[in-house]
Amino acid sequence: MESFNEYHLDPEQFLFLKGFQDNWQIIRDEFKYFIKNASDEELKFTYDVQGPKNKTIKTKGNSKYSAFGIFFQGLFIEKYIKMHQIEYPNFGSEDASAKALLLREKYFPNLAKIIEQVNFEHDEIIRNAYFGTFHPGLDIKLHVNYNPHMNRGYLGLIVPEGDVAMKICHEQLYWHEGKIMVLDHSYPHCPHNYTDYDRTVLVIDFFKPDRPREEVMQFEKEQVTQRMEDNPYSLGVFGKSDKAEVEDFIKYGLAHQLEWDKAL
Repeated sequence: MESFNEYHLDPEQFLFLKGFQDNWQIIRDEFKYFIKNASDEELKFTYDVQGPKNKTIKTKGNSKYSAFGIFFQGLFIEKYIKMHQIEYPNFGSEDASAKALLLREKYFPNLAKIIEQVNFEHDEIIRNAYFGTFHPGLDIKLHVNYNPHMNRGYLGLIVPEGDVAMKICHEQLYWHEGKIMVLDHSYPHCPHNYTDYDRTVLVIDFFKPDRPREEVMQFEKEQVTQRMEDNPYSLGVFGKSDKAEVEDFIKYGLAHQLEWDKAL
């Protein structure tokens, strides 16, 4: 029987996640259809514009992590772009917003409906929803995601057999297709994919239900404002506070860091 603790949480206590898990094959099929059928232009736009970018989380070697989403900080991507007036090298905010809306409606109508339904029934509890893919050989340095007001759910969509896992504190946890893993990402962690295949999940960030809603909303507003000033292409997901502290490496990551130093 799976055990849970303060950073690895039982997904069954978050009943609103059932809407995602019950429809995991539909969500997976939308992702696979998009990857297979989108034009090169659509793919480039999606990853360039709808993919949250970070400047602090490092990977070892040339293996990368790719992501794109349709929902950020409680808003669908087209509304988020317009609200923050994000300008891209090849698009103004109005053009980028319009194109993002067309792509969302074309490729991800069911995922959008699920998000809308869950948030309608549970007071806007879902904050981010985006696809995250670990490419073969990925090894991410120990870090935190400083979001003390939220938990992060991972819905397994495409998970190869083998060593693709999340090291968090002193545990190594594994994703499974059709299942949701819930973590408190304010604890130090370092995921990897040592298989020869991509691993893709739907990342679902949601407010901690036991925290006063006004308090977490205000924290999110202040945090996103700072993150967008530092890096508007982060879409409010990543920030400077995501770096692990020295004591984190001493407590959790020394062996992993020695592996890094050797490889580098």
